[in-house]
Amino acid sequence: MSSHASHDPVRDWAASGIPHLTGRSDGPPLIPPGRAATLARELGDWIREASNGAADIDGATLLAERAALTGHSRHGDLTPGGSGRLLPADDGWVAVSSARPDDPLLLGALIGREVTEDSVWPAVAEWTSQHTRADFDTRATLLGIAGGGVAHGDEIAGQARDALRPNGIPRSVDGLLVVDFSALWAGPLCAHLLGLAGARVVKIETPQRPDGARRGDQDFYRLLHGGHASVVLDPTLHVERAALERLVAAADIVIEASRPRALRGFGLRAEDFVASGTTWISITAAGRDSDRIGFGDDVAASAGLVTEDDAGLMFVGDAIADPLSGLTAAALAMCEPGPGRGALWDLSMRATVASTLGGPPPPPAYRDGDQWVVDTDSGTVPLDPPRARAGSADTAPSGRDTNSVLAGLGIIR
Repeated sequence: MSSHASHDPVRDWAASGIPHLTGRSDGPPLIPPGRAATLARELGDWIREASNGAADIDGATLLAERAALTGHSRHGDLTPGGSGRLLPADDGWVAVSSARPDDPLLLGALIGREVTEDSVWPAVAEWTSQHTRADFDTRATLLGIAGGGVAHGDEIAGQARDALRPNGIPRSVDGLLVVDFSALWAGPLCAHLLGLAGARVVKIETPQRPDGARRGDQDFYRLLHGGHASVVLDPTLHVERAALERLVAAADIVIEASRPRALRGFGLRAEDFVASGTTWISITAAGRDSDRIGFGDDVAASAGLVTEDDAGLMFVGDAIADPLSGLTAAALAMCEPGPGRGALWDLSMRATVASTLGGPPPPPAYRDGDQWVVDTDSGTVPLDPPRARAGSADTAPSGRDTNSVLAGLGIIR
């Protein structure tokens, strides 16, 4: 993917809305380090070109789109949504998320003591202060806790080596069938962008694990899923498991955003379908060979995308690893794999973020009347607030289209 000369990191950050989500709640917005907003804008260019303008999006503004709908703002070492923390460790910092109902119990297991919802964060902070980042990473991975030690220095470059970028010839996905197993933000954003580009998207859920984003902001959910078919199949039932396999076999593109063992447990091996010509997009916290889990906030911070003041480290944006990875995934899906060939894209969210870091320190923001601005080499630039596109009125109730989708593909369950 070529870089565009017109893309300037400071200007791209300023236009993205992310600075308004970065910094202390009682302090100024901050320009983050690195060039993640520039990468997002370049990925948007690739998607626009591949779709012949059908998916006409500004990738940089997608980074803060959810906050524009939820109204979340910057809270320093707390995530904008309030479910994650940056905590000092014996040799640095760790980023920890507690967004799921069982997370307080898991965090209690991490530190070896019982905690309540009110006492969990002070207790975890005491434990992390006495342990290294590696101690946390090992125990968090074993327990399935979302979080990781914050990388710095050469560690960031080491993580970035696994980053993927679209290359070769962009391809149209108009008319292709996309089967989307993903949930939350990164995978659904990928599916949304492919849908804008003309693909037919079928969202797959199981009765046991519906998309947790259905419980979140409904405007955001509708934005990402409007126009997509919704199918629910139970892989514990032989007939529905067989229907699920035939549906995946019919797909041109498959999106998964869980560790590979989840779909392998349903008898679905990515390698088998790729060998038959399928493009398989695998989005994980740290790659298919890692057992680590993570959400967008803690993944970005652990990759090294943080900012700092005298009081310590702070998060950048709202779960920024999610939209950056979703944009990357869509662009990868729109790479021409070659005649009769499939592709398995092993997309590490952590590596994607780490690859954007480096470069000169960002300039400070200051007030100019009622507006926050920043100085660049080419003049003063205003910091735009987060903004969102109009979404669909379609609420896509779970399983709504199961029978019609299967019938349309000649699949009987």
